[in-house]
Amino acid sequence: MLIAQISDPHIVEPGRKTCDVAPTSERLAQLVSCLNKLDPLPDVALITGDITHDGTAAQAAQAKHLLDPLKMPYHVVPGNHDDRTTLAKVFSGSTCPAQDEEFLHYVIEDHDIRLIGLDSTKPGAPGGEICQRRADWLQARLNEAPERPTVLFMHHPPVKFGVLETDEDGFQGADLLEGLVERFPNIERILCGHIHLTAHTQWRGTVVSTAPSAGGMRLALDLTLKKSSGFHLTNPEFQLHHRTTDGGLVTHQVEVLENDKLYLF
Repeated sequence: MLIAQISDPHIVEPGRKTCDVAPTSERLAQLVSCLNKLDPLPDVALITGDITHDGTAAQAAQAKHLLDPLKMPYHVVPGNHDDRTTLAKVFSGSTCPAQDEEFLHYVIEDHDIRLIGLDSTKPGAPGGEICQRRADWLQARLNEAPERPTVLFMHHPPVKFGVLETDEDGFQGADLLEGLVERFPNIERILCGHIHLTAHTQWRGTVVSTAPSAGGMRLALDLTLKKSSGFHLTNPEFQLHHRTTDGGLVTHQVEVLENDKLYLF
């Protein structure tokens, strides 16, 4: 099985640049074109939040216009820059088959790995949250298939990565989530975005992994936590999570290059 993870494109209306400098629509279009040329083609693409920059319907519609050419099914969960109600309307149906009246979370059963999308957003705040209601929903879903290999995907990482976006934005309810992760060792990975960087850490018996920005907005890493958060303009990037024949889940980071000439060793 091959899972493509696209995160943090931060799409704005046509003709605009995000933060007046980042051509995020152009970058996402390049990324989609690259994904569609892969051999083998990914079985599914997971979009882990901050699909829009300001949460507007026009931005969500532009993002959908750019993502719909994907040759594989794709599914979205909201980030702190998104509006969950807007996303539910624009990305309705199988793309975001929300199974809760309030939160955009759901289960995808169509693949060898069970995929559970979680809504980690907290309206009006940059940080993440898993409240008791969301934890109860997740526990019920995990109880349905406690032995089946499972990947959770959401926007906010529930653990600190030494950057402002995790350490200061915070994550409420991490203890509720960690209790479930410890109880269900079949959770093989928690895929997140939010920090615009590739990073991995062990957490309660699983691995929490964050993806880079599909919009080409790479976080300026400052482990001192003293500088204001900022980004560099880069090529768009995505991750591929490959379920190998021996049962391992291997992650590759892919940078989309305009000139991707191959040189033989």
